[in-house]
Amino acid sequence: MANQLGFHVDLSKCTGCKACQVACKDKNDLPMDVIWRRVAQYTGGEWIKSGNQYVPSNIFSYFVSVSCMHCDNPLCLEVCPAAAISKNEDGIVEIDQDKCVGCRYCEWTCPYGAPQFNADKGTMTKCNFCVDLLANGEKPACVAGCTFRALDFGPIEELREKYGHFDGPAPLVDPSVTKPNMVFTPRKTVTMTFDSKAGEIANPEEL
Repeated sequence: MANQLGFHVDLSKCTGCKACQVACKDKNDLPMDVIWRRVAQYTGGEWIKSGNQYVPSNIFSYFVSVSCMHCDNPLCLEVCPAAAISKNEDGIVEIDQDKCVGCRYCEWTCPYGAPQFNADKGTMTKCNFCVDLLANGEKPACVAGCTFRALDFGPIEELREKYGHFDGPAPLVDPSVTKPNMVFTPRKTVTMTFDSKAGEIANPEEL
């Protein structure tokens, strides 16, 4: 798709402040239990014994801000029995609220947990790339709200040319599964890839 839009996250700049998450919830008036953009803290390393003391070894910690990846191969679209999910001309994956029956198949299938059930509406909801803001020449709310300018957006090929092709930081899944339109700038220190078992999510209750 020539005009496919995507996101970029600079892991060396993200501090986990969640300003992007707050901006998204505020702009879309989301209920408390619905979070379209989430920030995971991934940590790892070990303590080794040195004499009579234990010292840290290979300790690392970083934050990964994620929302819907607007994938080339969106599994949510494939499993929707109501044909409520579509991919528009800009590659944005959207849910038609008039067609959605709230079965939650898309939620269970998406490896990123992007579709989320809104109990007030009785339907699934997810990041729609702030299409209304884009139509007015504005940035998505999360990008505009990022305090440290760790987020960017645009045509995915331009983002890859500018930032590279790295799209699989832990704790995300193997990108070959859905071919996400997201690119990350890794930290200068240690950034584990998707197939690493060296760390764990430190804040699962926040996701």
